[in-house]
Amino acid sequence: MPSLSQLLSMKGTQEPIACLTVYDASFARLLVQQGVDVLLVGDSLGMVVQGQTSTVPVTLDEMIYHAKLVRRGAPEAFIMVDLPFMSGRTLEAGLDAAQRVMQQAGADMVKIEGGDEATLKLIAQLTAQGVPVCGHLGLLPQQALRLGYRATGKTADSAAQLRQQAQALVAAGASFLVFECVYAALATSISQQLSILTIGIGSGAGTDGQVLVLHDILGLSPRSPSFAPCFMTEGRNLPQTIAHYVASVKAREFP
Repeated sequence: MPSLSQLLSMKGTQEPIACLTVYDASFARLLVQQGVDVLLVGDSLGMVVQGQTSTVPVTLDEMIYHAKLVRRGAPEAFIMVDLPFMSGRTLEAGLDAAQRVMQQAGADMVKIEGGDEATLKLIAQLTAQGVPVCGHLGLLPQQALRLGYRATGKTADSAAQLRQQAQALVAAGASFLVFECVYAALATSISQQLSILTIGIGSGAGTDGQVLVLHDILGLSPRSPSFAPCFMTEGRNLPQTIAHYVASVKAREFP
């Protein structure tokens, strides 16, 4: 499996990165076998595993539990773990949450939503301590109760804000940046300007990689978003479905 430095070098070679969410050992093993580059233990588990209506109820202990399972199933994989809702309510709380995810769950990277001043300070402190960080801009599921589930970056003001936040995340030390439901032309433009890796979800084909929720591509989610088609079609079994997703991302046939 690729290391962080190898993943970062893929931007230069223009090889798209294939990422999927995963929450247990069995699927972690399968994803690695089928060539997924990055495994994301997402707080989406609240909705697709726990049956919650949002990611908000997911706790730090639950994230650590699922990340441990994924690490057991894929000991050599590059694993990224979401810091859940309110983990960064204070700088000390955010640092403690990241420390637990790295030490107890064996994560290779933490993912943090948002680009406000407090988040930037947390990311700067984490990277100063050697913690690899992935930022997350656009639609922010942890703030959906306030902001709703909607695409971002279509207006001049929102586009300018996203550009500024992306540059600020780079300056703070983030190595990856997820764009969720960002206007495709904007996501492409920002990706081309940044030195770090960008991974899109519902943000067009111009990012450096793609990520989807595993349950969506398997057709298991009751209401999958329009940007996440079911890949388990044409008689494919589970391994074939994952391999088809990876191949589609690598060939830039998806999205």
